[in-house]
Amino acid sequence: MNDIDTIKKIYQMKTIAVVGMSPKPERPSHYVAMYLIENGYEVIPVNPGHKEIAGITSYPSLLDIPKKVDVVDVFRRPEHVLLIAEAAIEIGAKALWLQDDVIHDDAANLAEKAGLLVVMNDCMLRRHRQAS
Repeated sequence: MNDIDTIKKIYQMKTIAVVGMSPKPERPSHYVAMYLIENGYEVIPVNPGHKEIAGITSYPSLLDIPKKVDVVDVFRRPEHVLLIAEAAIEIGAKALWLQDDVIHDDAANLAEKAGLLVVMNDCMLRRHRQAS
């Protein structure tokens, strides 16, 4: 978990569901998602409170997304992560990325046992900039 090889493999994947993406530009979930878009990734917002964020259709849950998702990037409090990890497994995602301060060992272990690559308590934007 969080090793450089895992991170490099995740950055080769192109479709990222951002769970907890905010419509507010000042929120990390928003500007990280916009950074990913600017760097060639397809971002799918997941936020039940919004039908659209940044001009992109937003879905209430991972299970509602009508296309294949490679990476599930999570901006939710740790108490919500286990259900998100279970949904990531159910939709056949290849990776689960838990952003800064999102720590849930049981969810991470569950995802790893199901064959997903897992990064926990780290930032996709910061790591991508370091790798570039």
